Amino acid sequence: MKVYNSQEIKNIALLGSKGAGKTTLAEAMLYECGVIKRRGSVDAGNTVTDYFPVEKEYGYSVFPTVFYAEFLNKKLNVIDCPGADDFVGGAITALSITDTGVIVVDSQYGVEVGTQNIFRTAEKLHKPILFAMNQLDGEKADYDNSVEQLREAFGNKVVQVQYPLACGASFNSMIDVLLMKMYSWGPDGGVPTISDIPESEMPRALELHQKLVEAAAENDETLMDKFFDQGSLTEDEMREGIRKGLVTRSIFPVFCVSALRDMGVRRMMEFLGNVVPFVNDMPLPITTQAEEVAPDPNGPVSLYVFKTTVEPHIGEVYYFKVMSGTLKEGDDLQNMNRGSRERMAQIFCVSGQIRTKVDQLVAGDIGASVKLKDVRTGNTLNEKGCEYVYDLVQYPAPKYQRAIRPLNEADAEKLSEILTRMHEEDPTWEVVQSKELKQTIVSGQGEFHLRTLKWRIENNDKLPIEFVETRIPYRETITKASRADYRHKKQSGGAGQFGEVHIIVEPYYEGMPAPDTYKFGNQEYRMNVRDTQTIDLEWGGKLVVVNSIVGGAIDARFIPAIVKGLMDRMEQGPLTGSYARDVRVCIYDGKMHPVDSNEISFRLAARNAFSEAFKAAGPKILEPVYDVEVLVPSDKMGDVMSDLQGRRAIIMGMTSEKGFEKLSAKVPLKEMSSYSTALSSLTGGRSSFTMKFASYELVPGDVQEKLLKAYEAEEKED
Repeated sequence: MKVYNSQEIKNIALLGSKGAGKTTLAEAMLYECGVIKRRGSVDAGNTVTDYFPVEKEYGYSVFPTVFYAEFLNKKLNVIDCPGADDFVGGAITALSITDTGVIVVDSQYGVEVGTQNIFRTAEKLHKPILFAMNQLDGEKADYDNSVEQLREAFGNKVVQVQYPLACGASFNSMIDVLLMKMYSWGPDGGVPTISDIPESEMPRALELHQKLVEAAAENDETLMDKFFDQGSLTEDEMREGIRKGLVTRSIFPVFCVSALRDMGVRRMMEFLGNVVPFVNDMPLPITTQAEEVAPDPNGPVSLYVFKTTVEPHIGEVYYFKVMSGTLKEGDDLQNMNRGSRERMAQIFCVSGQIRTKVDQLVAGDIGASVKLKDVRTGNTLNEKGCEYVYDLVQYPAPKYQRAIRPLNEADAEKLSEILTRMHEEDPTWEVVQSKELKQTIVSGQGEFHLRTLKWRIENNDKLPIEFVETRIPYRETITKASRADYRHKKQSGGAGQFGEVHIIVEPYYEGMPAPDTYKFGNQEYRMNVRDTQTIDLEWGGKLVVVNSIVGGAIDARFIPAIVKGLMDRMEQGPLTGSYARDVRVCIYDGKMHPVDSNEISFRLAARNAFSEAFKAAGPKILEPVYDVEVLVPSDKMGDVMSDLQGRRAIIMGMTSEKGFEKLSAKVPLKEMSSYSTALSSLTGGRSSFTMKFASYELVPGDVQEKLLKAYEAEEKED
C-alpha cells in the first residue's frame, strides 16, 4: 500500500441520525474505491462497518468504525458513527479525531433532533460540515423542504452544490452547480453519465451557481476582488474558496446521494478528495501543556489512542491517530499516561475487520495496532524525549443508570473484569463500585445503551446478569439544635465496658459563630470551647466537632474514639442509612470508669447519643436534584412539560432554538430513573436531553415519610 503524506490525507466523520443511511453510504464508498467487490446491506448483516455481533443482532451501529478509501491519489480515512443518541460517544470521538464531518440527512424526514445534536457538537469542536441529502429515492423524499429545514436550523451558510431533478422512485439524475453539469444513472447506479444541463433547468442552475460562487468568494479577499471585477470564478478558484469557507465554518455545502442505489456517491467522494480540508489546513491540536502540535512527518513520533476494541481470535485492537512524525513498524514508544514502554510490532490500515499491514504511517494518518502491553483509550504514545500529552475527547455526562449484578454471586469478580474491558471499548459506559449504595452502578446514555451492554455480556461472555433499580444517594441533615446523652455499660466478668457521652447537635453552616449557650426546657448549657475539629466529608458538607469537656469528665485520649463514633453515624445516617452532612456536635460532658472505660465504649456511646440527638433535631432528608435540558419539537412541548411536572420538576425556562424548543428544569434524580425511555416514547424518538447535578434539596414531607417507612421495613427484614 502506498505511503501517503500529510498533504494527501483527509480524515472524515460520517454522521447523522439513526436510520439516515450512514452505514449504507459507507458500503457504497468502499465499493466505489475497490476495497470491496460487492456491497453488503444492513438487513443482511454483512456490511463492513457493522461487524460486531450485537450490531448484526440489532441492525444498527453501536461503535464508530474506521475505514479508508484510496481515491484520486488521496487517502480518505472515514469513521462511520452510530446514529442513535444513546451511542453519541462514538460521534464525539470521531469528530474530535477527524477534520471534516459529513452529516447524512434522510430527505424523507429532513432535520431531526439527531441532526441538531451532531451539528451542535461539530460547532463546539469547530469542525467543518457538509450535508449529504440521502434517500432521495425514498417514497416520502422531499429535497426542497429538507434544504429549507437545513437553512432554518443552520442559517444561510447552507449552500446547495447539487439538486435532484425529481425525488422518489423516479430519482436518477441531478444538477451539479459547481461543475455546471447534469449527472444521470441507470437502474443500478454506479458510474454516472455526465451531460450538459437541459435548457429547462438552466435558470435554476445559474441562480444556485451564482450563490455558490458568492459563498466561495466571501472566504478570500483576492477571490472577492476577482468576483467583483469579473462576476465569476474558475472551478479551481471556487474549490479554494469553498475549502477556506469549510475551515472557518462559513459554508455548509449540500450534496445529493442515494446510498442504497449508489447514485451521487462517487461525485461526493470526488469533492471530499479535491475540496475538503487536508490535515494541515486545520487548526493545530493543543496538548495538555497548551502546546500546539503540527502534523509534521519530520517531527517527533507522537500517537493518540482514540479507540479500543476486543475482537475474537485477536484480542485488543488499538486505533490511533499519528499526531506528529512518521511511525514505523517496530518503533519503541513511551506511554505518557501509564509510564510503560510499547513496541509497535505491527501497524495496519483498517476497514472494519479488514486489516492491511503497512510499514509506516505519517502525521495525520489513522491506523491500528495489536498486542500492546499496557495501553488504554485516551493514552498518548511518544518516541523518547517527546513530552506531548493529549486529551482530545470529552465525553458527555451519563443520562441513565442501573445497578448491575450477576445472577450467580460467585461471578462478581468476572463481571467486574468484563465491565472494565467494556468501558475501554466505549468510555460512555461508566462503572462505579458504590460503597455508599452498596451496588455496582453502570451509567450510560440511555436504556438502549445499557441494553446493548447487557446483550454483549450475556451473549459474548456467556455471563447471565440482571439490572436492578439504582438506590438514590440521599443525604440526611438536621434543622434545629437538640441534646442527648447515652451511657454504654457492659459487664460480663473481668474488665467490662463503660462510657458516657453528653452532646448537643445543631445544623452547621459556613461562618457560624463558636457555640456559647444553649437552652433546652428550663435548663441552660454553657459551652467552654477547648478545641474544634472540622471534618470535610467525602460526600459533601462537613462535620464539626467541638470539645467543651471541663473538669476532666472525659479523658482527652477518648475524644478520637468519640469522633469515630460520630463518623460511624454520619456514614450511616439514623433516618435511612444515607450519608449525613452539615452537622455541628458539641461534646460537653460525660463520665468514665477507672477500669472499664476504653475506646470501644466511648465509640459506641457516641454513636447512640448522636442517633438520639439527630432524630430529635428536626431531621430532614435531602435528595439530589439535577439541571435538565430537553430539546423537543414544538408540537410535543405540552406533552413533555406535563410529563416533567408529574416528575416533581420545577420548570426554569423555555427558549426556541432553530425549529426546536429547549425546556430547562430542575428535577429530582429519583424521578429521572427511566426518563430517556419515556421521552423517546412521548416524542417518537425526536427529542434529546442532558442532565447535570445541581444541588441537594429537601424532599417533600410525604416523600420523606415513605422513605422512612421503607427503611424501617428493610431494617426489620435484615
